[in-house]
Amino acid sequence: MTFSSSLPHLGPRTEPAPRRADALMEEDVAWSEGTDAERDGDQFDRSDRAALRRVAGLSTELQDVTEVEYRQLRLERVVLVGVWTSGTARDAENSLAELAALAETAGAHVLDGVIQRRDKPDPATYIGSGKAEELRDVVLRSGADTVICDGELSPGQLIHLEDVVKVKVVDRTALILDIFAQHAKSREGKAQVSLAQMQYMLPRLRGWGQSLSRQMGGGGSGSSGGGMATRGPGETKIETDRRRIREKMAKLRREIAEMKTGRDVKRQERRRNQVPSVAIAGYTNAGKSSLLNRLTGAGVLVENALFATLDPTVRRAETPSGRQYTLADTVGFVRHLPHHLVEAFRSTMEEVGDSDLILHVVDGSHPVPEEQLAAVREVLRDVGAVDVPEIVVINKADIADPLVVQRLLRAEPHALAVSAHSGAGVEKLLAVIDTELPRPAVEVAALVPYTEGALVSRVHTEGELLSEEHTASGTLIKARVHDELAAILRPYAA
Repeated sequence: MTFSSSLPHLGPRTEPAPRRADALMEEDVAWSEGTDAERDGDQFDRSDRAALRRVAGLSTELQDVTEVEYRQLRLERVVLVGVWTSGTARDAENSLAELAALAETAGAHVLDGVIQRRDKPDPATYIGSGKAEELRDVVLRSGADTVICDGELSPGQLIHLEDVVKVKVVDRTALILDIFAQHAKSREGKAQVSLAQMQYMLPRLRGWGQSLSRQMGGGGSGSSGGGMATRGPGETKIETDRRRIREKMAKLRREIAEMKTGRDVKRQERRRNQVPSVAIAGYTNAGKSSLLNRLTGAGVLVENALFATLDPTVRRAETPSGRQYTLADTVGFVRHLPHHLVEAFRSTMEEVGDSDLILHVVDGSHPVPEEQLAAVREVLRDVGAVDVPEIVVINKADIADPLVVQRLLRAEPHALAVSAHSGAGVEKLLAVIDTELPRPAVEVAALVPYTEGALVSRVHTEGELLSEEHTASGTLIKARVHDELAAILRPYAA
């Protein structure tokens, strides 16, 4: 990750560490997996319910790495912390496991993870002052230099928690922004990420020492300060920073709007030629780019990492019947996707809202794929893509639990299982795409002279060919085409 900490290094302490409640965690998981008949509500003691619960299996401790190699990697050592407000213990663990995957994608080295059971996050320190002190001991014992919270912290929560744990504190939103900043490659992607980062940063600016009260003005006519137009009360340093950030945000919005215009022109050109469009949407790391490559041979970057694709890729594809359409790969979604990112990437996500069909890709090997579906649909609602027909593509079916795949197929009426890796089910998906794409409205029969071969080619690419016969006078075709092409074919009506 790109964050840096100016806080002093803390050595190990000799006071005894608090109990980590491993036994309670095992007991709670067993309780959450039991049937309704086996449990009778929450029967834990109050102290047990409030204890920090360690989540096992999150550590990404490197094995067989020399000290020199480790220094070259320069990974941040992090402890994860989440607040469990609803659902089962397994739900809370899955959420923290996803946070661990995000942290690894950002380049962090996960040492430990704990969960605090609360009705709602503490308004001051997120997990409560007493648990924050226990978290400080966990940090000291593990040697971590960063704490990552599974939620968006207010500026006050961030400051107060850092004051207690004495190391840098990062929330889920900042972590995702950091990943986006690392993966953005295009000019538009970089501008969108910068805008989202500034929107996040603006309310969290804080002054250190004298910088909060340092002013531009000061001094009378004899002052040797800033010269003309700088005397008087002036701005504090933090006010100046905020003004500059707002100016940069306004400039970025103008640049993104200009880039959006260029993409709109290309989209209008496709509409003018009546080329149907299909958008691939889905949870991050569900296999969207792999599916695009399998369907089109595009050669787009495929990486087993969250948010490997940020810049939309549009490729031309063809149905088994010969109809051409465009296929757009889009940025992946995640639970609690930061609002700043949704706003900044709105122009890119419009590719989904303006499409004729959405391929909603879900990772069939995920423990709870239904949560992925719900998270993506929430973002699709935000960008106005609620009325676009949707096909749920259950990817990674070759490594998924067959029972999970069957459960999804029963729950989703327009779903099919595929493997972008092996190619299983892809032919069936292509046939479904051919069926679901909007069909041209006008049916025509025309005898096109052989001198007008380009017109016959347009019927092949833009329309749906029903029959074709080569005669002495020309090519006799029957096809369904859009209104503009029907008008051009009218003089050759048979």
